Amino acid sequence: MKVELLPALTDNYMYLLIDEESKEAAIIDPVEPVKVVEAIRKHGVRLTTVLTTHHHWDHAGGNEKMVRLVPGLTVYGGDDRVDALTKKVKHSNTFKVGSLTVKCLFTPCHTTGHICYLVTKDNSTEPPAVFTGDTLFVAGCGKFFEGTAEQMYRALIDVLGRLPPETRIYCGHEYTVNNLKFARHVEPDNEVIKKKLAWAKCQCSLCIEKSVQEHAGKNDPVETMRSLRKEKDGFRVPKE
Repeated sequence: MKVELLPALTDNYMYLLIDEESKEAAIIDPVEPVKVVEAIRKHGVRLTTVLTTHHHWDHAGGNEKMVRLVPGLTVYGGDDRVDALTKKVKHSNTFKVGSLTVKCLFTPCHTTGHICYLVTKDNSTEPPAVFTGDTLFVAGCGKFFEGTAEQMYRALIDVLGRLPPETRIYCGHEYTVNNLKFARHVEPDNEVIKKKLAWAKCQCSLCIEKSVQEHAGKNDPVETMRSLRKEKDGFRVPKE
C-alpha cells in the first residue's frame, strides 16, 4: 500500500490510501476536496472510497463536495452525523479497497461514533497502517468531547494498544510539539520525553527555514518535510 499525507486547514492531515496493485484509492477525512482531486490525478488512481473518522467539520466537512467532484464514492463512517454518509459501520466491520483490507475499530470518546481504520495488505509482510483521526496523536489523545476517560482508556489500551507493534500510525492533526511540552510538564525528569521534544522541534524549525524550503522546492512546512524525508531515504553519503 502507499499512503500520501495531504496537509489541510491549519494543522489537519488528510491521507490518500492507494492500493498499488489495483490503483484503487481511498481518502481519509477529505476536508479539502480540491487537494484530493489534484492528488488522485497526480498518481493516476481511481478514488472509490471515503473513510471518515468522525463527524466534526474539520474531518467530515468536505464530504459533500468530495462526492460531487467524484461521483459514486462510498462514504464510510460510524455516525449518522457524518456528511454524505452512504455506509454506516461498527466495530470489526471489514471491507476492501482493491486488495487492501480495511477493518473498522470503534473508539468512542472524542465523539460517540469515532472510527479508526486499520488497513492490511493480504498475503504481504508489509506492516499494517491505522488512521486514528482524533483518538490518538503523537504523544497525546483527543479531547473527551462526547465521552469519558474510561472510554478513551479502552480505545488507547484495549483497541489501538493491542495492534502489532510495527503498525504505522497516521493521526488527524499535527500536535506533536505541544503534546510533548505537556508531557514534559507532567514528567519533567523524563529524558525520553526531552529527547523526543527536541527532535520534534527540530523537524518543525528545519521545515520552515526559507533556504530549506527553496532546496525542497516547496513553500509549505509539511510538504517540505515530506520532500526532505523522501530525499533522505535515497541519500547516499558521497565519498570524500
